[in-house]
Amino acid sequence: MKKLLNTLYVTMPDGYLSKDGANVVVSADGKELFRIPVLNLDSICCFGYQGASPGLMRLCSQHGVGLSFFSPRGKFVARIQGPVAGNILLRKRQYEAIGDDALRLNVSKLFITGKIYNSRVALRRFLRDYPGRPGADGVEHAVGHLRYQMQRAGMAETVDTLRGIEGDAANAYFGVFKHLILKPSECFTFIRRVKRPPTDPVNAMLSFGYSMLANECASALEGVGLDPAAGFMHTLRPGRNSLALDLMEEMRSYIVDRLVLSIINNRQLNEKHFMQSDEDGLPVYFTDNGLKKFLSCWQTKKNAEITHPFLNEKIKLGLLPHVQALLLAKYLRGDLDNYPVFLSK
Repeated sequence: MKKLLNTLYVTMPDGYLSKDGANVVVSADGKELFRIPVLNLDSICCFGYQGASPGLMRLCSQHGVGLSFFSPRGKFVARIQGPVAGNILLRKRQYEAIGDDALRLNVSKLFITGKIYNSRVALRRFLRDYPGRPGADGVEHAVGHLRYQMQRAGMAETVDTLRGIEGDAANAYFGVFKHLILKPSECFTFIRRVKRPPTDPVNAMLSFGYSMLANECASALEGVGLDPAAGFMHTLRPGRNSLALDLMEEMRSYIVDRLVLSIINNRQLNEKHFMQSDEDGLPVYFTDNGLKKFLSCWQTKKNAEITHPFLNEKIKLGLLPHVQALLLAKYLRGDLDNYPVFLSK
């Protein structure tokens, strides 16, 4: 089992990454600020424009440390990828599977059924823990609608039909998402899901969390030898990690949505941690301090222990993308009869 190591988050816009022997060094204005042995790291996320030295990139590649770059506002920019992991036979099987309409549809159904199931579990938990709260009737109706969409997903005959079902289910889920915010305020008012760009703090946290999760899914897939760009449900597009987007579907609500709701309901962030841009569309972003606080919550969340329903073993939540990537690889190799999608409790 892969060990969950540390992730280094460099949030200084002028932070520069370099190597010194087997150490990762963070500096600014020519002054060293921090260093850590590369063996202690699983990944590095840099939120700035200064970048990293070629030597540091090579060091990360040699030790399998993911190196990702984001803008200071949290927009994904790029990932540094070393030599392709795994054997060519697994990737060959993956590409063959994409061309097999029946197999492609089956895997896509599992991804989307898992997503709808876990979204429904989140709503049912609200009804169980907070009966009689305002909006409970609407949430209960959405629970029934998601059950219906799960049945439809199981009977879908094409991937295009499945995409429509997924969109309908997402609309129902986010249509009642505001009721899961137990302590609404002017800052944390949720009306609808807005992606590009996010126009309020709730959507800003959701979008950033999904971006982080997709990045970790891509690293996990590469780690087991799969091509993160060759997906089953998301259309193939240059520069898009379609399989990473497929894989993250089943984990969206369980990891990101729960984290965002926990941050809001526990008042870990407030209006001072966000800012509104002057750009068209009035996008909302984290302040520097808000980004640091969110990343701290993200890292704490990743270290929480869960019992994996298929393995029946305790794992760190941050290892879930790696476990699911491994199970997907086993299925494609023929070691498993079907892909065991992650279903939360």
